[in-house]
Amino acid sequence: MSVTLADWGENSTGYIDLTSGQSCLFPIRMHGTVSNSAISQKPAHGKLKRLNTSTFEYSAKARYKGSDTFAIKATGQGPTASGTSIITVYATIK
Repeated sequence: MSVTLADWGENSTGYIDLTSGQSCLFPIRMHGTVSNSAISQKPAHGKLKRLNTSTFEYSAKARYKGSDTFAIKATGQGPTASGTSIITVYATIK
């Protein structure tokens, strides 16, 4: 997993690689506290489940190989900023 995190109120991107049919946890790791989060774009080739306010689980569809994209909307407050961010994640399924 590779994630470029911006500050709260700014958008971020992430990249994950996984095998067809596998799952991975995607924790929100921005400085500060997450007060609210939701799925803002569902993946087309897998499932995304919110486990708690700051952790999501992505499961790639069995036998699918290719790319997938999903987005998480998170609101929080950190030491230097607060606001709502969209974290777009690009998945490569092998």
